[in-house]
Amino acid sequence: MQTQVEFFVLPDTEAESNNYLLQACVHAANLYRQNIRAYIYTEDLEQAHHIDELLWSFDPQAFVPHNLVGEGPKQGAAIEIGHQPPQNRRPVLINLTTQVPNFVNQYQQIIDFVPAENQLKQHARERFKQYRAMGFAINTHQAKKEQAITEN
Repeated sequence: MQTQVEFFVLPDTEAESNNYLLQACVHAANLYRQNIRAYIYTEDLEQAHHIDELLWSFDPQAFVPHNLVGEGPKQGAAIEIGHQPPQNRRPVLINLTTQVPNFVNQYQQIIDFVPAENQLKQHARERFKQYRAMGFAINTHQAKKEQAITEN
């Protein structure tokens, strides 16, 4: 099965430049509601803790079972967060790093973002090229400013 990469282009406004973290939470919630397990790969431990906190608070009506790598149940919660390679296999990777992780081949789907900030946008272009060179199928979408939890 060919890996599918979904790039979400965020609005080009300064206020929306870090919205990719919130978008990651929205996608994680959508995956959980579809009973799909995912790994959120972060740049570092600080970002992992930030995503952990966002998942508790981004939508008061949404409960998304999640944990940091090494915490929680042995097989991890539905959504696992970490800045190191995953310990458990999952079908979906949500990539929040500036690089293409060296373990991407184990995923059926990768969710990635194109933030508005120029440096992060350039990193996204490089990831796009790498994914394409790896033979992955790539789709690009415009991220909605207020994307509903129930959307796919």
